[in-house]
Amino acid sequence: MAHSGTPDPAEDRTPQDPSSTLSSPASDVASRRSLRIGRASARVARPAAKPSTAVATTASGSSSSKAGAGKNARKKGGWVLNTVVITVATGIVATMSLPAFAMNPSAESGAFGPSAADTMKKAQAQTVEVGAVASSSVTRDAATATSEQQLEAEKAAAAAAKAAEEARQQAAVSLANYASSYSGPSVSDFLANPPYPSFSLAQVFSVAQQYIGTPYVYGGSTPAGFDCSGYVMYVYAQFGISLPHSVSGQAAMGKRISIADAQPGDIVIMDGHDGFYAGNGNIMDAPDTGRSISIRPIWTSDYYIVRLGI
Repeated sequence: MAHSGTPDPAEDRTPQDPSSTLSSPASDVASRRSLRIGRASARVARPAAKPSTAVATTASGSSSSKAGAGKNARKKGGWVLNTVVITVATGIVATMSLPAFAMNPSAESGAFGPSAADTMKKAQAQTVEVGAVASSSVTRDAATATSEQQLEAEKAAAAAAKAAEEARQQAAVSLANYASSYSGPSVSDFLANPPYPSFSLAQVFSVAQQYIGTPYVYGGSTPAGFDCSGYVMYVYAQFGISLPHSVSGQAAMGKRISIADAQPGDIVIMDGHDGFYAGNGNIMDAPDTGRSISIRPIWTSDYYIVRLGI
């Protein structure tokens, strides 16, 4: 009866003779060869190996796997080492190339070639045209010094202004005194009831002569005090002729005539002043503050004559 494990066919056919161990070398070689042949035949005839054989095969395969894994590890280690060496060599070459390019920036390669701007600079010169620039001249005022004559003129002007201011103040005082002291007829009284309804230049001049010696008062229009236009207005009011209290207004009311045709009683018009023509190139007027009505020569050629009542 067979054992639980199927015996190898070669073993079944081999006699178990103790004397076989003492056989010759040739027979030993033949016996080992026969055993190998028998075992090979058994593997072909029976694919299923014995447990011991499977274990041996597994152990052998494990050893082979370990050997292959060691070989693969050696190959992989060599590949990694080669990669590291190549990388380091490439870095060394690149590091050595950069200083070379820095020392020779004119080197033209694909990676470090000239820019478009450099190419244009080499191709032709670059020029920039600037339009006309407006220039401005700087002027400096020349330093001037005030002369003694100018100082004297300024002092005289200041004194004249001061005198004029004092005259205005005196005129104001005179006018106040005049208004309080005079109680006779006014211009409006004469216009309402003229004492000389029959007009003539000779009679006008005769009435005007009655006020010679009346003091000048700025703004005055009564025998208490007259200014130039107030004097003319007051006299003509007695003939029923109403005139404004201003030189320009009285000039506009009359008719302009030639100087050769002037008669006493006509009005002499100047710039800012007027009075009665007194004949022979004279004027009868209220001059200015501090003086009184009088007859005097006309002192300027810049005048003209107007006639009223015609």
